[in-house]
Amino acid sequence: MDVGVADDHSPEATISRWKFAMSRQYQHMLDKTTPHVLRRWIGCLVVAAVYVLRVYLVQGFYIVSYALGIYILNLLIGFLSPQVDPEIHDGPTLPTRGSDEFRPFVRRLPEFKFWYSITKAFCIAFVMTFFSAFDVPVFWPILLFYWVVLFTLTMRRQISHMIKYKYVPFSFGKQLEQPEDLVAGEDCFEV
Repeated sequence: MDVGVADDHSPEATISRWKFAMSRQYQHMLDKTTPHVLRRWIGCLVVAAVYVLRVYLVQGFYIVSYALGIYILNLLIGFLSPQVDPEIHDGPTLPTRGSDEFRPFVRRLPEFKFWYSITKAFCIAFVMTFFSAFDVPVFWPILLFYWVVLFTLTMRRQISHMIKYKYVPFSFGKQLEQPEDLVAGEDCFEV
């Protein structure tokens, strides 16, 4: 009897094939959501609203919410930061003048991974609300105050970094480049 044939029918091989098929199907579903940015974020807001409603109704799990807030703040910093930090990198930097070569802003954390990580974090936090071990009794106003202070200080530092290195992490619509040698009102076509 061939050993390879017997291995194909073993429970481990069956489970492995099932896990592979499920992961492919899950990845296919994620790939299909990539172009639907607004729908993805609306779904994320729905998941967040369900989590907030759950925490409100059970009146607990504030430490889980605080940890979730810190994690989202960390993701937000990665989303707003350039992939190559101009403070520590000696290579090509972000353009600071109009005569510099145009380089698009490349995030350290792409938008899709940002959305996926936040949505997954809210789902995990929601599941954690069903286990009483994570319901540590704390005075939630102190946690909220501390998180707001931490958010304010972190965002102030991030915004000052953005101003210092002159980059904007958001783009609205298609960017149009105008050649510097054209004067406004002149026709660019020569006859």
